[in-house]
Amino acid sequence: MFPFTELRVAIPLAIQKFGMSPYEAYFFGVLGNIFPNLFILYALDPVSKFLMKHSKFFNVFFSKLFDKTRTKHSKKFQEYGALFLVLFIAIPLPGSGSWTGSLIAFLFGVAYWRALFLVSLGVMIAGLIITLGFTGAIKFFEWVI
Repeated sequence: MFPFTELRVAIPLAIQKFGMSPYEAYFFGVLGNIFPNLFILYALDPVSKFLMKHSKFFNVFFSKLFDKTRTKHSKKFQEYGALFLVLFIAIPLPGSGSWTGSLIAFLFGVAYWRALFLVSLGVMIAGLIITLGFTGAIKFFEWVI
C-alpha cells in the first residue's frame, strides 16, 4: 500500500483484477490501510524527538511547526478536530488518506488510541465510499453497454 493510492487503488484492483467480492475487497483494503497506521502513529513522536535531539535544523523545524500548529489552531481542532480528521480521511481525494490523517493527528497532539480510532473510522468510511462507487460504476456501465 502506497501513501497516495491507499484504498483508491486497492479496492478496485482487488475487485477487477483479482476477482474478489466487494466485501472481501473492502475488508482486506480497509485492514491493509489501517495496519500501517498502528506503526506510523506510534513512530512519529519518537522519530521527531530523535531528530530534534540530534539535528539543529530539525530541532528548529519541529519546534516552529509544533508551536505554530498547536497554539494557533488547537482551539479549532479541539472543537471540530475529530469530525475534521474523520472527514478528511473519508473523502477519497489524493493526499487525504490515512497516512496524511495520521500526520495531522500527530501534529495536533491527538492521543495515540484516539488518533487510531479516528483514522480507522475515516478509512472505513472511505472504503465504503470507494467500494459502493466502484461497484455502482461497474453496474452502470454494464447497464449502458
